[in-house]
Amino acid sequence: MNTEHQTIKVILVDDHRIVRQGIRILLSMYADIEITGEARNGDELFEILPHLSAGVILLDISMPGLSGIEIARRLKKDYPDIAVIILTANTGEDNIYEAVRAGAKGFIPKDSGHTDIVTAIRKVQAGEEYFADSVAQTVLKAFVRMAREGGADTPGNERQEITPREKEIIIHIFEGLSYKEIGARLNISVRTVETHKNNIMKKLGLRSLADLMKYALRNNIVEF
Repeated sequence: MNTEHQTIKVILVDDHRIVRQGIRILLSMYADIEITGEARNGDELFEILPHLSAGVILLDISMPGLSGIEIARRLKKDYPDIAVIILTANTGEDNIYEAVRAGAKGFIPKDSGHTDIVTAIRKVQAGEEYFADSVAQTVLKAFVRMAREGGADTPGNERQEITPREKEIIIHIFEGLSYKEIGARLNISVRTVETHKNNIMKKLGLRSLADLMKYALRNNIVEF
């Protein structure tokens, strides 16, 4: 149980009450996580959201009305400071890819253990991304295929030069290391790692981890 960090405020969005209750019970075991609200669908979420405090939203994909992907897109536009984690049984390649494009910072299958959910919440709250291992492999395979087919357009200016240190940062992010792990490996602080990552995204005009992955593949910084 982690009590060193400020409380992370979470909203649950799932049309199944029993799922929301189960997650609430599991997360109540952790002192640094607080459930501040629940919603059955997108309409309920956007009705309660202006009145609640939240740093993270756990979001299913298949719900009545707006899909989780559509909700994530709207959250990215209207509530960019809230991190979205997709928690779903629908782990097909298209859903994963669209969730990443919609701005989701995490993606977890519903059959994952509660420690995966907690890890994801803490990481996205800290500004990182979290994808379950099976999901990460699916995302990478999709990006590799589309890059090879020429169909994975990356926004930004890929002609900008990156430094050797920035290249190291990209490689380690691609490997799935946390900022803390990257800092330890490169003997720099977590804050410095985050600064490098932000500078890379700004320099290259990239908007998401998905864009960074495609950039790394297209420019042979990493191989898969």
